[in-house]
Amino acid sequence: MKIIYMGTPDFAVLPLRALAESGYEIAAVVTQPDKPKGRGKTMLPTPVKEEAQKYDIPVYQPVKVRDPEFIQVLEEIHPDLIVVAAFGQLIPKTILDLPEFGCINIHASLLPKYRGAAPIQQAVIDGEKESGVTIMRMGTGLDTGDMISKVIVPLADDETGGSLFDKLAQAGAELLIKTLPSILDGTAVYEKQPEESPTPYAAMITKQMGLLDFSESAVKLERLVRGLNPWPSAYTYLNGKTLKVWKSKAVPGNTEEAPGTILAADREGIHVACADGILVLTEVQLEGKKRMDTDAFLRGYKIEKGSVFMNHKE
Repeated sequence: MKIIYMGTPDFAVLPLRALAESGYEIAAVVTQPDKPKGRGKTMLPTPVKEEAQKYDIPVYQPVKVRDPEFIQVLEEIHPDLIVVAAFGQLIPKTILDLPEFGCINIHASLLPKYRGAAPIQQAVIDGEKESGVTIMRMGTGLDTGDMISKVIVPLADDETGGSLFDKLAQAGAELLIKTLPSILDGTAVYEKQPEESPTPYAAMITKQMGLLDFSESAVKLERLVRGLNPWPSAYTYLNGKTLKVWKSKAVPGNTEEAPGTILAADREGIHVACADGILVLTEVQLEGKKRMDTDAFLRGYKIEKGSVFMNHKE
């Protein structure tokens, strides 16, 4: 059984490790090209490349997997199965049809819910009580292929995008190892998905999504803060500077103040008027400063009651 593994970020590391530790023959790993990071623009490998190198697995990093030259490389490897996890490029039909057992994808949602690029963060933002992982046979549609197996992962009340990411990566690795034998011996059951998903497409997360709009409800904003932690983080503007919000809590309350108005700044946090309820910012980070509890932040930065958070830099 010759497997090609395709993945890029941290989410894809644990399934690769599980395959290697379970004794499967991984003929090659395909990942995105190295990217420059930091002030020195040092070229850094992807997390999956680093993991593959620990097991001396050959690594390929095509700019585009659909290039005929790279497809020829895959044909020469002649894999029996391709496993995909958060690879980052659309995979053409020529590759999907290449292995005898097809291509399977480890998708971080309970399909058909949350098709798309950011199902983990979106589940937190939407206030879901559970998420999970689906292993599916890949087709030409985006996350629309036949489902093979699932595992449910409950969300904690304080779940963040980052903590759910870690849980689902572990769950995906375990589910992959449980599912592979049935695929290889022909006993796997392939369940077609409905054409329409019960949830909107989980579009790629952008930094702009983190801007807090206090004309929304406090409950909705608190979920946004958790969903975008650690990246790209929620934020607002105070006195012309960006203020990242790492933790918050929604409390009931009515106020006649305009949304975004600071009602109080005390040891409990910064209390901000919302369209419905009050959002209390409990962990923040001012532009150029360290991340800290709001109580510590307020010891070095005075905020006047009645000040207003802005949705743009002044």
